[in-house]
Amino acid sequence: MSEPVVLNLGCGYQTSARCINIDWSLPVRMRSSRIGRRIAPLVLQGERLEAYEAMDGNTMRHDLRKGIPFADGSVDAVYHSHMLEHIDRDAVPGFLAEVRRVLRPGGTHRIVVPDLESQARTYLSTLDAALDGERRPVEHEASVHDLIEQLVRREAYGTSTRTGLRRRLENALLGDARKRGETHQWMWDRVSLPHELESVGFRDAEVVAFDESRIADWPTYLLDQDKAGNEYRPGSLYVEASA
Repeated sequence: MSEPVVLNLGCGYQTSARCINIDWSLPVRMRSSRIGRRIAPLVLQGERLEAYEAMDGNTMRHDLRKGIPFADGSVDAVYHSHMLEHIDRDAVPGFLAEVRRVLRPGGTHRIVVPDLESQARTYLSTLDAALDGERRPVEHEASVHDLIEQLVRREAYGTSTRTGLRRRLENALLGDARKRGETHQWMWDRVSLPHELESVGFRDAEVVAFDESRIADWPTYLLDQDKAGNEYRPGSLYVEASA
């Protein structure tokens, strides 16, 4: 039996040898060119460089704002993790329709996003604890940070921890995080996301666990968990639907 065609959209550093990994991010663009591969150790440092060097599988450099470069009904499954929240709310229906276009009938669309409900419940829990004197306000501030920071920051993730020339270089190279869509444009929960999927024609939308999927042998793709079975992104919402 031939290997199913599975697209990993907006992959960033998180690639799989069993997928066609598609993105327009800096690491994928560097990995896709000889010059980029040479300058990567100069541009990337620390965790970024480690993640870049660990990238696995086939990567395709493509701007998904221009559509998905596959024919109608040619793909068995489409996966994307922590990508949908970066799309303008008004553009989401069009993106989901494009995913449905490339999926074969009955194909699987698997989405992973930050779970707004989880973050909101944590915020309320730390708020109540702070008001009751059980926790210090600084602990509550951390939950506010987790809820808001990705919506409002202007520097690339990690750049604010740099200093001097390194910080100025990264800001010049990467630009305003909000303008280029690195920050969150919307948030989703277990009610709104399945509803959005079914509103554009997907069927049987449901919340699933990180280690279960309609995609055969999903844990072996090592996208939502590592080889030891640990979840990569705790606090995420996992939703699947059929085309």
